[in-house]
Amino acid sequence: MKVFIIGISGAVGGLLATRLIERGSQVFGLVRTEDQQRRLEAGGVSTHIGDLAAMDAAALAPLLHGMDVLVFAAGSNGGTKEHTDAIDSVAVDNSLAAADRAGVRRFALVSVFPEAWRERDLSDDEEYYFAVKKLVDVRVSQSGLDWLILRPSLLQDRPGQGTVFLGPAAMHEDISREDVAEVLTELLLQPEVTRRILEVTSGRTPITDAVRSIIPNLSTSGELLP
Repeated sequence: MKVFIIGISGAVGGLLATRLIERGSQVFGLVRTEDQQRRLEAGGVSTHIGDLAAMDAAALAPLLHGMDVLVFAAGSNGGTKEHTDAIDSVAVDNSLAAADRAGVRRFALVSVFPEAWRERDLSDDEEYYFAVKKLVDVRVSQSGLDWLILRPSLLQDRPGQGTVFLGPAAMHEDISREDVAEVLTELLLQPEVTRRILEVTSGRTPITDAVRSIIPNLSTSGELLP
């Protein structure tokens, strides 16, 4: 499988790249600097240097030819409204259009829990960020691609525990970035998981079992049933 990751220099994107390579996939990505390029290519990733905020669909599409799936794992993390618009909205729209132009049918988006930080007094910029993320989820779900939206709860840098809760709706808690990357790896390796919005947080189910449980026709042995 050939996977192109936008946001590959970020924590989840980098962890995802490592896991996909370990599972035999070829990984490509967009980076901003030569330092990022050298670090990732040392780990087996083929990279292109570019500014995501300045690239339209016509500029992105040539990078995606021959890919099996495009993963959008970049994010503004609730910065200014202008930065949120550029990365979390316009760049996603451009990526969808670029995937369509390049003939890439599968598109995976790392989004956010709608309830994230509801217990906090959020700034106007942060409220705007969550509103934009929801609107973009809607646009992705209305695209003609084989899309997947993964909404992780509050991301933590602690080691992964290898168990999660994964389903169409979950209570907002927290989860390690390592576990999110592992869940996304398993999801990408199951092409039957398509046109789904899934929420993931800490839980007690082993990740492989959690992914299998959302595929109705998958047996406990991992084989597709007739």
